[in-house]
Amino acid sequence: MLRFLLALLLPWPLLAGAENWQIEYRDPPFDFSRPAHIADYTPLEHAAQAWRFCVAYPHLKDAYWLSVNYGMVEEARRLGVTFHLVEAGGYPNLDRQKEQIEDCVAQGADGLIVGTVSFEGLSDVLERIAQTIPVIASVNDIADRGITAKIGVSWFDMGAAAGRVVAEAHPAGSDPVRVAWFPGPDGAGWVRFVDAGFRAALRGSSAEIVDTAYGDTGLEIQVRLVETALEAHPDIDYIVGSAPTAEAAVSILRARGLEGRIRIVSDYMTHAVMRGLQRGKIIAAPTDFPVFQGRLSIEMAVRAVEGQLAFAHAGPGIALVRAGSASAARATESFAPASFVPVFDLE
Repeated sequence: MLRFLLALLLPWPLLAGAENWQIEYRDPPFDFSRPAHIADYTPLEHAAQAWRFCVAYPHLKDAYWLSVNYGMVEEARRLGVTFHLVEAGGYPNLDRQKEQIEDCVAQGADGLIVGTVSFEGLSDVLERIAQTIPVIASVNDIADRGITAKIGVSWFDMGAAAGRVVAEAHPAGSDPVRVAWFPGPDGAGWVRFVDAGFRAALRGSSAEIVDTAYGDTGLEIQVRLVETALEAHPDIDYIVGSAPTAEAAVSILRARGLEGRIRIVSDYMTHAVMRGLQRGKIIAAPTDFPVFQGRLSIEMAVRAVEGQLAFAHAGPGIALVRAGSASAARATESFAPASFVPVFDLE
């Protein structure tokens, strides 16, 4: 097994069991174009009472949102609160997520935590809900209307981290390389930002994006997109995209005998991406610590209900993991344990 190099773009968040966590915050909040500030953050010891939250995810199709779920479960248990989770089944399902959120809140909730399927599509619903309970945006960026607090990282920076891997290997004046780029579901809250960051990082390099394919982050859809791109552009040098894109590409390139000729970069981290890095099948991926984001989402939701918010916009730093020559053991903090199964009702 390859050992691999951690190139830290920003400090790792401290372990959840530590007295303080290390976070990034934005001031003023809700604007990722503002510089990030690093702070030590002292989490609450316990909730004032057993608050109940509605939690909405875009899906549970990959290990990323499973890891967010694990972080929420662990923090909710630590603080002594409960939640009911709904998941929309994918980014195209905006109407389903609206209905799920309204039904969940109608059953009684002290706060709503939402990982959105759409940047602006939920705003009307969330504004109504925010008149009675706090609304916490988790992981995926969202329009500000109706939002009490946001937990997440800059997906522009996530895309730029992936783009720099290619750009630094192929600076201006070097032999040109051709890139197939898979940003994710068109219209999802994070995709426009990851796309902009990736393209910005490639400017001035010898890399050219020759194919851009949008699609939901289910593995089956990503397999089809990658195969279509390879048929149209058999001479590509890189496949870059979401974690399911990278996972699909590993299998497809192996089956086609293209391992080693076409390189793979993921723009976020999952268990499958980590295995690809360990085996040298994927060359790099940034991690935004989804477990930690899940924990922070619950902790800040409790603070919002209790009127104790210290920051309205916070998240972990981003770290880049490369296949290479050193240990990346701490990158496993990004993941739920292999034995974890999703928890929809935590009582």
